[in-house]
Amino acid sequence: MIIAVDGPAASGKGTIAAALGRHYNLPHLDTGLLYRAVGREMRAYIDMPDLEERALAVARDLDTDAIDPEYLMSAEVGVLASKVAVFPGVRQALFEAQRGFATQAGGAVLDGRDIGTVIAPEADAKLFIVAEPEIRAERRARQLEARGQTVDRAAMLAEIVARDERDRSAPHGGFHPAADAVLLDTSQLDIEAAITAAIAEVDAAIARKSASMAGGFPE
Repeated sequence: MIIAVDGPAASGKGTIAAALGRHYNLPHLDTGLLYRAVGREMRAYIDMPDLEERALAVARDLDTDAIDPEYLMSAEVGVLASKVAVFPGVRQALFEAQRGFATQAGGAVLDGRDIGTVIAPEADAKLFIVAEPEIRAERRARQLEARGQTVDRAAMLAEIVARDERDRSAPHGGFHPAADAVLLDTSQLDIEAAITAAIAEVDAAIARKSASMAGGFPE
């Protein structure tokens, strides 16, 4: 079983996807970490004219087993990730690793920006997680503060809004759900309620697929 979880920055998709992995006993990959890893390596070159070429070289040589989330969760790295993710070559270089993870024996849960549309369009269940920008900014601020980082909330909101704008213009950004994805708005949900709702949607998707394969309809 493949579960695809997409959505904009700080929507809660990573937390929900990890919980789904535990619930269904499936491996989980936060694909955004791949882009964050490339973006972090580009800090000194982000305004260089050869940024795309440099980012592509890093993406091709990226060791996914060596990625450490603890060094990649800052707001700065998130912005850098969104800037390198717009390059088609970078996306292609990271595609195979994500695709291989999705199609491993037994299935997997992946979260990111184009899981249900590009990485695993055949996913058994597709969720698209959204929340209001102000709520997403506050969630991300609390997450970073829990890691001991000092957060400027106004700047955090501005970064979220700026990333939203980039995503809207990018063909595979965080505002382009798969046609068959289920929209889950977590703005008014705490994490436990959001996870419960996500599990219910995945169970429903599995039931629909089983009924379709059997030639009938779920009761």
